[in-house]
Amino acid sequence: MWSWIILSTFTISLIAFIGALVLFLKERVLSKILLVLVAFSAGALIGGAFLHLIPEAILEFGVDEMKLMILFSYLLAGFSTFFVLEQLIRWHHHHATSHPKIMPFSYLILISDGLHNFIDGVVVAASFMVGFPVGIATAIAIGLHEIPQEIGDFGVLVHGGFKKGRALLLNYCSAITVIFGGIIGYLLYGWLGESIVFLLPFAAGNFIYIATTDLIPEIRFKQSLMKTLLRFTIFLIGMALMFAIRFI
Repeated sequence: MWSWIILSTFTISLIAFIGALVLFLKERVLSKILLVLVAFSAGALIGGAFLHLIPEAILEFGVDEMKLMILFSYLLAGFSTFFVLEQLIRWHHHHATSHPKIMPFSYLILISDGLHNFIDGVVVAASFMVGFPVGIATAIAIGLHEIPQEIGDFGVLVHGGFKKGRALLLNYCSAITVIFGGIIGYLLYGWLGESIVFLLPFAAGNFIYIATTDLIPEIRFKQSLMKTLLRFTIFLIGMALMFAIRFI
C-alpha cells in the first residue's frame, strides 16, 4: 500500500508539467490565450472550493450547527489569511527592487496550490488505507482534477510576470507537496482524526479569495464585450468541469 501511495502521488505531481505544452506556443499566440487560461483557472478555483472542498468537509465533519460554524470559520480564516498575506507581499514588492514586475497573486497561487496538493496527498493516502479500489479511484479523480488546474495555474503564473521556464519549475515545486501529503497521511493516519478536515475549508477560503479578488478582475471589461463574454464562458466551463469531476 505504501508503494501505491508514493506511485500515485508522484504521478499526480507530474501533471504539473502539462504546462510545458504551452512552452511550445509562440509569444503572440500565448499572449492571446493567457487571459483565457486565467478565466479557466478562476472558474476551476471557484468550482473546486464550492463543489469539492466545502462539500467534502461537510460530509466528513458532519452537519451539526456548531460544527458547521467552526468549519465555515476556518473558511473565513483561509480567506482572511490570504488577504493579509497578499498585503504583506505587496508591501515587500513596494520596498524591494528584485522582481518588481511579478504580481503578488502569482505567489498566492503557488502557496494555495501547494496546500491544496498537500491535502490531495493526504486524501489519496487515506483512501488507500480504506481499500485499494477506493485509493485507485481517488487518485484517478484527483489526477483528472489537476489537469485543468495546472494548465490554468501555469497561465496565471506567466500572466503574473514569471518567465515560462521559471513558471513551469515553480508550478512543479508546488505540485510535489502531494507526495509529502501522501507520506504524512500514511504515517500519521490514525493520529490525524478530524483535525485534517479543517484544512479543506481553509484551502477553500484561499481559492475563493484568489479567484474573486485577483483573477476575476483581470478578465472583466478589459477589451470588447465579445471577448468579455468569451472569458465568462470559459470561466463557466472551468466551474462546469469541476462539477462533472465531482460525479466521476
